[in-house]
Amino acid sequence: MTSKETRKRFLHFFVDKGHKIVPSAPMVIKDDPTLMFTNAGMNQFKEFFLGNSIAKNTRVVDTQKCLRVSGKHNDLEEVGKDTYHHTMFEMLGNWSFGDYFKPEAIKWSWELLTEVFKIDKDSLYVSVFEGSDDDGLSLDQEAFDLWKTIVPEDRIIMGNKKDNFWEMGDQGPCGPCSEIHVDIRSAEEKAKISGASLVNADHPQVVEIWNLVFMQYNRKADGSLESLPAKHVDTGMGFERLCMVLQGVQSNYDTDVFKPIIREIETITNHKYGKNEKTDIAIRVIADHIRAVSFSIADGQLPSNTGAGYVIRRILRRAIRYGFTFLDTKGPFMYRLVNVLTDSMGEAFPELKEQKQLIENVIKEEEHSFLNTLEQGLVLLDQVIANSQGKEVDGRKAFELYDTYGFPIDLTALILSEKGYSLDEAGFNEAMQEQKNRSKSASEVAKEDWVVLSNDVEQEFVGYDTLEADVRLVKYRKVTSKKQGEQFQLVFNLTPFYAEGGGQVGDKGYLEESNGDVVYIIDTKKENNEIVHFSKSLPKNLNERLKAVVDKKQRQRTEANHTATHLLHQALREILGTHVEQKGSAVHSKYLRFDFSHFSKLTSDELREVENFVNARIDGQLPFEERRNVPMKEAMESGAMALFGEKYGDTVRTVKFGQSIELCGGTHVKNTADIWHFKIRSEGAVAAGIRRIEAITSDAVKDFYTENHQVLTEIKDLLNNAQDPVKSVASLQEENSRLKKEVEQLLKDKAKNLKGELKDELQEVNGVQFLAKKVDLDAAGIKDLSFELGSNMENLFLLFGTEQNGKALLSCYISKNLVAEKELNAGAIVRELGKFIQGGGGGQPFFATAGGKNPAGIEEALSQAKTYIS
Repeated sequence: MTSKETRKRFLHFFVDKGHKIVPSAPMVIKDDPTLMFTNAGMNQFKEFFLGNSIAKNTRVVDTQKCLRVSGKHNDLEEVGKDTYHHTMFEMLGNWSFGDYFKPEAIKWSWELLTEVFKIDKDSLYVSVFEGSDDDGLSLDQEAFDLWKTIVPEDRIIMGNKKDNFWEMGDQGPCGPCSEIHVDIRSAEEKAKISGASLVNADHPQVVEIWNLVFMQYNRKADGSLESLPAKHVDTGMGFERLCMVLQGVQSNYDTDVFKPIIREIETITNHKYGKNEKTDIAIRVIADHIRAVSFSIADGQLPSNTGAGYVIRRILRRAIRYGFTFLDTKGPFMYRLVNVLTDSMGEAFPELKEQKQLIENVIKEEEHSFLNTLEQGLVLLDQVIANSQGKEVDGRKAFELYDTYGFPIDLTALILSEKGYSLDEAGFNEAMQEQKNRSKSASEVAKEDWVVLSNDVEQEFVGYDTLEADVRLVKYRKVTSKKQGEQFQLVFNLTPFYAEGGGQVGDKGYLEESNGDVVYIIDTKKENNEIVHFSKSLPKNLNERLKAVVDKKQRQRTEANHTATHLLHQALREILGTHVEQKGSAVHSKYLRFDFSHFSKLTSDELREVENFVNARIDGQLPFEERRNVPMKEAMESGAMALFGEKYGDTVRTVKFGQSIELCGGTHVKNTADIWHFKIRSEGAVAAGIRRIEAITSDAVKDFYTENHQVLTEIKDLLNNAQDPVKSVASLQEENSRLKKEVEQLLKDKAKNLKGELKDELQEVNGVQFLAKKVDLDAAGIKDLSFELGSNMENLFLLFGTEQNGKALLSCYISKNLVAEKELNAGAIVRELGKFIQGGGGGQPFFATAGGKNPAGIEEALSQAKTYIS
């Protein structure tokens, strides 16, 4: 059975059981501060489990794209080494929100596996939760009794809390689970040892295929459990493992999910899969990682140096270095796999097709960048080796290469081994652990349980229509972190405060109590579909009505910037072409940032045209037209633009200014005239095929022109109130350029005259032409002088010192024949001599420089130079 047929049969089996098919949520999470990525099928339904929202459909089924590379669920280092762990994978799931429970979930799972998919019943084992003394929980008797009517008791395995009790996190909904495991070993192997003893033992052929989670408890901050008001079913079946079983192969990578990608890797690298364990691991790593990276980019997450972007960059670089090290790929190659991936999975996930060009460009650019990093790292590693004492390289130096320059530690160890060196692994691990401890300490957050003051209240947002409202506190909790200190999170029955989302910053403001006291709201965010307000204190009377007031000035400035992003989007598509798509935005009260797809730098004329386009719409005084709760299909048919990577519901809100119409949940000005003016501050590249514009509006533009007028006045004063300051500055630049050329020529003449003098000062020491001298030249002059002398003479060892602007500089030149014959290294020498000038440096074995802050030490450094050849 093909993977496509397997996916369809799963979904339609549950449709026949009254379930609605829902689309996969984006893999990159934007409105949940507890997660970077969707790591389980239940993530998009957390609000229903938590009771924050009521599910419109109580039975749903889906296939969810997931990523497990950080936090509690981190499979990254296992990927490639075995045949069943993955970073990106599909999770097939059926869900019940307060509807059916254990009897239906267990019965239907067995029916699907054995009657629809025809899996041999004798190869299946099930597990039930055996109970936990820690929580005072006993055996899940209901699940056990249900399974006894389906399978023999010797195929029911008692599972501990680690394997058979599923928790959302340290706090929140949780419950016992029943896992279904499959034994795909041969008959001979099964006869030797029972499959029951291999369940949950990390055996590659006895694997978990489905997990049925019965959500019935809530884990509190103190670790205790309480029953949920409604019971839910949350199941997850690994799609790749299911395909392995149904296609009768022994590895996920032998299924038609991965085989097309592996064949393409074989073609590109000229390495055959299945011939060598090391290359097989590399091929598996690449086949897995191209999926994770491609889906992340399609969902709007570009590789970067922070947060989720850093994780994606790390995954991509892991694949590149496996190719570099084991498959001899010295140039970009990963981007060439995107085409076959799109052909294979584009039908189920159309975002791959629609974002294909962008995915290829971003990956190719990242490959170029990292391969350059590898080259630089190889040079730096050579320097580390040259400075090492003995044959073991300092682990902390290796960690610096890894942490600062991104040079992989396994590649460091491999190169060291080839050169006859070893790595101080203990030192590396110690430095790594110290960094993790620092990071963990800085990000630790302690959350107390919610104190609930009122139940059964569905929160309402009224901030589109008003900036003030009488509200009632529904629940609150205290949150403590090292970074933010002690804060309180507050949830009200209704609120005028806009929660951060869609790129727009959260509102600030205050709560006014009846006695006149004020509690300041310092931020507003959305968590699991609830609007959460952050403050440093609580109202004194928790049960009285409060007046919630949004900071009007900040909201107005933010609205001006948000509306400007819509007009900017329209301008870019009109002027550059309809290939332009929004790839991210940040809307603050002081500025806006807009990322978009485009493959070249915007010219000055294009930027001016974009500015003029937006300002024409501002001058046109276009009114704000809004439609709420519009069916998604109707909104799209009206021409509204949706953004990739965003999760939309069945109904949406459309925002229209003239011809600009977008799906948007943010706040906006009532008329474009309220923006006042639009000004682009910068335009540049973010990644391959992604550009970024930063701009300002309203009061910020007024401040900008005021500051620029002040600067112009000061420049005129410096130019003696010249009538044409531009012409005066151009004249000064021309004169400066002419004088620079004259100075350069004088220095060259000086170096030329000095060359003859220095030849006469050379001393022969042990067959080496030696000279150590302080000279009155700049760094460029010294380099030119050294190489001119070196071009005419052999066996040359030169050390020059100079003082420039109160700083010291040492330059060392060694003839290449001496570098080879006498194992001299200019880089190592200047690093040692740099101590005398209180500095350091480096370079190549034949020429290197060191800078320092102590010119008085130059003479001592020069006097020590002869020791290296004598």
